[in-house]
Amino acid sequence: MRRHAAAAVALATAAAGLLVPGAPPAAAGAAPAGAPPQDRARAAAPAGTGRISWRECGTDKQPTLQCGTLRVPLDHARPDGERITLALSRVPHTAKTFQGPLLVNPGGPGGSGLDLAGFVAGSLPEEVAAQYDVVGFDPRGVGRSEPSLDCAPRHFAPVRPDPVPRNRAEETANLQRVRSFAATCGAKHGRTLRHVDTVSTARDMDLLRAALGAERVNYLGYSYGTYLGAVYARLFPERVRRLVFDSVVDPEAVWYDANLEQNHAFDARHKAFAAWVAEHDAVYRLGTDPARVEARWYEMREAVRARPAGGRVGPGELEDTFAHGGYYDGHWPDLAAGFAAWANEGDEGPLVGLYDSLAAVDAAGNNGFSVYAAVGCRDARWPRSWSAWRADARKAHAKSPFLTWNNTWYNAQCAFWPAPSLTPPDVENHRIPPALLLQAGEDAATPYRGAAAMHRLLGRSRLVVEDGGANHGVSFSGNACMDRYLVDYLADGRLPRAKAGPDAVCDAPPPPAPRRPGKGGSTRERADGAVTGGRGAALHRLIAPRP
Repeated sequence: MRRHAAAAVALATAAAGLLVPGAPPAAAGAAPAGAPPQDRARAAAPAGTGRISWRECGTDKQPTLQCGTLRVPLDHARPDGERITLALSRVPHTAKTFQGPLLVNPGGPGGSGLDLAGFVAGSLPEEVAAQYDVVGFDPRGVGRSEPSLDCAPRHFAPVRPDPVPRNRAEETANLQRVRSFAATCGAKHGRTLRHVDTVSTARDMDLLRAALGAERVNYLGYSYGTYLGAVYARLFPERVRRLVFDSVVDPEAVWYDANLEQNHAFDARHKAFAAWVAEHDAVYRLGTDPARVEARWYEMREAVRARPAGGRVGPGELEDTFAHGGYYDGHWPDLAAGFAAWANEGDEGPLVGLYDSLAAVDAAGNNGFSVYAAVGCRDARWPRSWSAWRADARKAHAKSPFLTWNNTWYNAQCAFWPAPSLTPPDVENHRIPPALLLQAGEDAATPYRGAAAMHRLLGRSRLVVEDGGANHGVSFSGNACMDRYLVDYLADGRLPRAKAGPDAVCDAPPPPAPRRPGKGGSTRERADGAVTGGRGAALHRLIAPRP
């Protein structure tokens, strides 16, 4: 899927007025205190506002974690009509100084935010986290919220048709697949699909704000979560206190144009991966010429087209697996090891293990994709003529073959979607306090142009760029410079001084070190470790990259 010094002083002054010594943490099971007492007294309660019932659900890492639910209208135009349930999580504040709720969203659309609350609370300095109620939520249709969408559980079952059609019959097979998904989703979820969209989710967030007792909210969103935050701020500018957007969606390219741009950005990251492998030929033995390494990868793709690895990894599954290297270069050592094992030794096991670890779609993935489709197809107009999709895909594939057709089929259900599309809101906003935007300069999933556009549209925002970085999600990933800007902003509203272009720049961390295949454990174990180990990997597991 797929962005002035005097103002900073004014924000810090306003923020200081919200710091309330002595505000006690809310007890589990009680109506939560999401804002200082004087703010709660003034907080607007929109029609349809419910109450949250919290219960203890602590873990070893987050012993104070609480879980809850909130009932909201399915149709916000009918606040007294049918209700749905949102699943919530919260790490309550413990400090005397209380800065209100910090809502967090991992993106997608379709990502669950329940675990993100604990991750953010545990990643912030203790003295800063203690001043917030860090609140995660599963947006409508997602995860533990009810109803939870699940359009077609076998949609990503291997082995799919090759995404790159060689003839009309192969194109037809892929078309039938996406048509079937759209039709099945309409049959299973009917009119619910008319109410699963970004604007409806933003209105849910305002009911959550009111149920938390807060006049204003703080917000941290990743990827699609940046667009959700921008839409919320446009609808409810008076309810915004602090906004952090990490890996910023282009709000002017929702959503068809954004996906076309992704095709080229992911191809560039795949070439960067090939260059890194070539640089470490002594380890991987795949050649010293990046072009030759890339050619060998396409030879592997052609081979699994003829005979899928392990009977499960064909061209589409291979692309799904290696696309994760475009999101996060921490996966490169394991991807290179699996590639090398296949190319040099004819060993399919590591490749299959990587697919299982990174790209195989489970029930949560099926739900996430169902919501991804529902929100994306509903949010904005898509071409309804397949010939337009075909022409654009062929043009992009000629320049960027790595993921173009795969990405096309990932979104093509929107050409046949059973619910009508909306017109995206204009998110330009000069009424909110200055927002903080964090962006890697070479991010493939949300290219830099989106962050520049969001920076322009949010009048007093500040943009901090990780120069040379390409990972999707840059905070809490091991870059102390990027984290410092985020922590300063959440601690007391400090922002970098406004400049032309990016307002501040951090150097990217160095690329990952190679790991010799088999050293310290099997490749499959190493692939699993890449998913579960380290701060960067922990974040990338949570911010819901596409399967």
